[in-house]
Amino acid sequence: MIMSDSKPTLPDHLSSNPRSPHHVAECFEHEIGIRLNGKELHNVEEYCISEGWVKVPAGKALDRRGQPMLMTRKGQVEAYYA
Repeated sequence: MIMSDSKPTLPDHLSSNPRSPHHVAECFEHEIGIRLNGKELHNVEEYCISEGWVKVPAGKALDRRGQPMLMTRKGQVEAYYA
């Protein structure tokens, strides 16, 4: 049996949180890279290419459910498979 190395197309809006409606589990079977304004980011929790923003953890702060507090950063977003 031959395994194909086809990867799903990255969506415009993707979240790493499984409870989010924007979470696509098939995309996380491969490593995803994110660039914001040409700079590589390694801690992105959620992104939207068309609206031009990413959400990253704001330090070590947690919300009341134990999830990291997120800060929105705006700019040109590029998502790709690493």
